[in-house]
Amino acid sequence: MDDVDYCKYHALGNDYVVMDPARTDLAITPERVRRICDRHSGVGADGILTGPHRDGDGVIHVRIFNPDGSEAEKSGNGIRIFARYLWEAGYVATPEFRLRTAGGDVGIRLLDDRASRVEVDMGTPSFQSGDLHMTGPAREVVDEPLAVEGEALRVTCVSMGNPHCVVLAATGDDVTPERARRLGPSIEVAPVFTQRTNVQLAHAEDDRTLRIEIWERGAGYTLASGSSACAAAAAARRLGRVGDDVEVHMPGGVLQVRFRADGHALLTGPVAGVASGRFHRDLIA
Repeated sequence: MDDVDYCKYHALGNDYVVMDPARTDLAITPERVRRICDRHSGVGADGILTGPHRDGDGVIHVRIFNPDGSEAEKSGNGIRIFARYLWEAGYVATPEFRLRTAGGDVGIRLLDDRASRVEVDMGTPSFQSGDLHMTGPAREVVDEPLAVEGEALRVTCVSMGNPHCVVLAATGDDVTPERARRLGPSIEVAPVFTQRTNVQLAHAEDDRTLRIEIWERGAGYTLASGSSACAAAAAARRLGRVGDDVEVHMPGGVLQVRFRADGHALLTGPVAGVASGRFHRDLIA
């Protein structure tokens, strides 16, 4: 791979810029992240992935930045994208390896020789309020009331290493981009979530099919999200709406979520390359 400042990939329209410290010494700052991710005056992205960084035990570590400059704990799509970058750049030589995120270690399995389809062991979903950084007594947050924008919602909150609030709707008519854009910003910053939250509106069309719309913490309305797909599937499964194998349909496409007997959520989906290049000095000044 030629020397470049960045590579760009997308996973069902959820796009990330990868910045490798071995290829660029450009410092990551919130302002610089915002500039690069801007879709009008920058490269345009739903976030930035930096790495590989290595911890003392040799496990490769990726850092994940939202387009508002904040740092995220975990991203299912971002992890799959970074796994493909590691394969293409020659950092990994086997199709199975581990990757460290701020939200915990994950297992990676590349499903073809181009790493265009990737499975990620996202770990075990947690419904515990402490893992979600929520106010109130310690509890499992399952089918709990939440009043937002004049609506009395029922929410189930899930940590996948990062926080999610799932609104499981009775009908598909309640799962629309317009509603996600209206409710998402208020739910994200609701006082009960001390570190903000990702938001999913979801409808179980049958026991194997889930449709969701996503408002992502620090990013806004999003076409697809791997951790959101896992969180929504976990919430719907906990409420008895779906089983262990779920197709999660989003505006960007479909991801597969499978729950193992030990409770781990396995996320599978595609990754595609977009571009590589150098930043203009005006952008990174």
